[in-house]
Amino acid sequence: MKILFAEIAAAAFVLFARAITAVRAIWPEHGLPSRPCVYFANHSSHGDFVLVWAVLPPRLRNQARPVAGAEYWLKSKVSTFIGRDVFNAVLIEREREKRTQDPIELMTTAIDDGSSLILFPEGTRNLTDARLLPFKSGLFHLVSARPDVDLVPVWINNLNRVMPKGEIVPIPLICTVTFGDALRLTPNEGKDVFLERMQAALLALSPKPLGSGE
Repeated sequence: MKILFAEIAAAAFVLFARAITAVRAIWPEHGLPSRPCVYFANHSSHGDFVLVWAVLPPRLRNQARPVAGAEYWLKSKVSTFIGRDVFNAVLIEREREKRTQDPIELMTTAIDDGSSLILFPEGTRNLTDARLLPFKSGLFHLVSARPDVDLVPVWINNLNRVMPKGEIVPIPLICTVTFGDALRLTPNEGKDVFLERMQAALLALSPKPLGSGE
């Protein structure tokens, strides 16, 4: 019965996300990887992973697991049900002193089990005027442990206006989710160079600022 409720709730989340945002997915020229991969996206709203998850084709959606903060999703029975049962999230304890499991180990285990991951390298929601916050090192450590995994940049546009900070009721606005071509860690690539390359790949998918001449 619990599994049935989770499946119904998942379908409802997809319909709601699409109805509120009229979301349009923009796919890369070569399509998305068919095997487990890591979708890494910009982060400006609590609804970011829902939108990425909702626009994926059903087969890829079923294998995609968001990486999220355990302290947020385990704070109540309802949020625990949504995080664990509906989205099958990989829940990470963000405070080091409270961790009982290694976050990288949790993520690599999920990949080894055939799951794709949806994660946000900025580590927290970007509430600044900058297009991206500096990336945390987790993405590098993850791909260093699994260097053959495909990394797919994903730019989410306009969702921060649908769900502004502090708002409970979403504002209906059109959003886009743009997927880039898959990338990989190159041999002997250092952390700083890798993270800069991933940031550049993500920014390349973002809408050009007004007055940029492009």
